[in-house]
Amino acid sequence: MKAMLLEAPGQPLRLIQRARPRPIANEVLLKVHACGVCRTDLHIADGDLQPPRLPLILGHEIVGTVMDKGDRVERFSLGQRIGVPWLWGTCGRCRYCVSGHENLCDEAEFTGYTVDGGYAEFVLADQRYCLALPDAYSDSAAAPLLCAGLIGYRALMAAGDARNLGIYGFGAAAHIITQVARWQQRAVFAFTRPGDEDGGNFARELGAVWAGASDATPPVELDAAIIFAPVGALVPEALRHVAKGGIVVCAGIHMSNIPEFPYSLLWGEREVRSIANLTRKDGEAFLDIAPRAGVKTEIETFSLESANEAMQRVRSGRVRGAAVLVMANKDSVNGSPD
Repeated sequence: MKAMLLEAPGQPLRLIQRARPRPIANEVLLKVHACGVCRTDLHIADGDLQPPRLPLILGHEIVGTVMDKGDRVERFSLGQRIGVPWLWGTCGRCRYCVSGHENLCDEAEFTGYTVDGGYAEFVLADQRYCLALPDAYSDSAAAPLLCAGLIGYRALMAAGDARNLGIYGFGAAAHIITQVARWQQRAVFAFTRPGDEDGGNFARELGAVWAGASDATPPVELDAAIIFAPVGALVPEALRHVAKGGIVVCAGIHMSNIPEFPYSLLWGEREVRSIANLTRKDGEAFLDIAPRAGVKTEIETFSLESANEAMQRVRSGRVRGAAVLVMANKDSVNGSPD
């Protein structure tokens, strides 16, 4: 099979040929049709997150069909289309796993981080952590749902019942969760990079009632804010605009240092919290909601061999919505539910 390999942080991915893996026990072998390009992939490739092993195949927003399976696989049949998210597997027995917080498991494995991911023609996955996909979405349209959508949904739930919701960083996750928030009749206030008029216009097209630069003041106090951008300075900025009792949710896996800020910004029972990974229940809940909410993923597609270009476009903020690697032209790239 072909794969794009990360050999060292800071280096471009290299196209290689390697033997197709074979599934055992609970594993399924998927033929990859599409794999989203997530900002977490950039953090791994750039060395912000130290990979536990190299070389490594990135990618954790995977849509594919089951080509082979281990002798314990019962959930899926050959030829079935399924999705592989960030959470590849957990121990299933620690205090986090048994209490419904498997996203915090200390022995968790992560797709495209501790195990090889979907920047390849084939990938192995644990059937117990794979997700059935809505038929309403094409392969490439479904891929961003598996991380941008899932992590975004977990962040949205952490924001509670906030009616006036701020969203900082208008990329793949934000463009999906804005649609869910509007379906839930929340008012979305979008904060984009200074000078990013296209980002602001995109947010308004998706239903944001206001869009402005990340250092701008929204017209109303916010009940909560979600920060998708990996910029620590946005935490005190968001706190300035959140009402008493409000919540600031940090949704990324990596963020630059949060600068010192006066206690008065936090006082008033304001809350700052992080989102770590996802659970299978998150996946099932969100993938049920997405088609009912009419979520449409805006995507830009790239070939597997163009993974470095796709990552650079995400890094520079030049992708409208989400970037997706497409392994074959077997499906439409229309992101609308049927």
